[in-house]
Amino acid sequence: MLEAAPPKTFIMDWVSIHGKLKRVVVNIYPGYPGYIICKQMPTFGWKNNTVYFVGAGPGDPELITVKGARMLSEADLIVYADSLVSEELLSHTKTGAVVYKSSGLTLEAVLEILEKGVLENKKVVRLHTGDPSVFGAIYEQIVILKQKGIQTEVIPGVSSVFAAAAAVQAELTIPELAQTVILTRTEGRTPVPEKETLRSLAQHECTLAIYLSATLAEKVTSELIEAGWERNTPVVIVYKASWPDQKIIRTTVEMLANAMEQNKIKSQTMILAGKALGVYDNDVSTRSRLYDGNFAHKFRKAKNES
Repeated sequence: MLEAAPPKTFIMDWVSIHGKLKRVVVNIYPGYPGYIICKQMPTFGWKNNTVYFVGAGPGDPELITVKGARMLSEADLIVYADSLVSEELLSHTKTGAVVYKSSGLTLEAVLEILEKGVLENKKVVRLHTGDPSVFGAIYEQIVILKQKGIQTEVIPGVSSVFAAAAAVQAELTIPELAQTVILTRTEGRTPVPEKETLRSLAQHECTLAIYLSATLAEKVTSELIEAGWERNTPVVIVYKASWPDQKIIRTTVEMLANAMEQNKIKSQTMILAGKALGVYDNDVSTRSRLYDGNFAHKFRKAKNES
């Protein structure tokens, strides 16, 4: 009788079952207060002969995607970037899963582990920080694996640029101030293409999200000033965005290096720079037309339209 009653709501969620993260379907039945049927969802559709590159997100273990978390809970073998990925993410791996830390490994060693796992018909995950497609060093891994006849898939993640913007409650694309965001880094030991120097990109005067440049703050300042930026242009430093020890420092182009030194920041830092970072609190001088009553679009007429 209870099974025949149609469910009032249908909810898919992640819950902890015996200490493991599981995806379930929850049916709540009308007329039977407190009666709930909870069924575990089918497992992820793993493909044979495939390595899955999964984005772990910026740091907070709850910022991994639902799909990424699901794959971690089912994987047989995981190679993860331990220097940048929260170890808490591994708390839901299944019993018997083999986990390798990649920080001390070479590319060849990582690939050997991944290939061995695939040949043993294991469910293999290569867990990268943030989103694998942004400074994730996945290209060479994918190319070599495919040369070996092994297929790959990439599961996106939340990049640190978005965690940093969220931490400071910043909109990176404010109308009339900035409608473009450039994700880049400063040239250091690893060169950048000639036309992609920070000075060249900064000439657009849009919002810049500068990765991997915590130890190059003086160079960032000099290149921005050479590109024509005002010395008092707003800059926000976000150290370890979304981690428990996250730090947010507001400064300017001119004072960037000084702020880095005073706060002893040398790694795991996102530098956000541009006019959009200077709009705070009561400043609503620039507004999006999306919710402007005088602006019509597909879902709403303008006030002056009948």
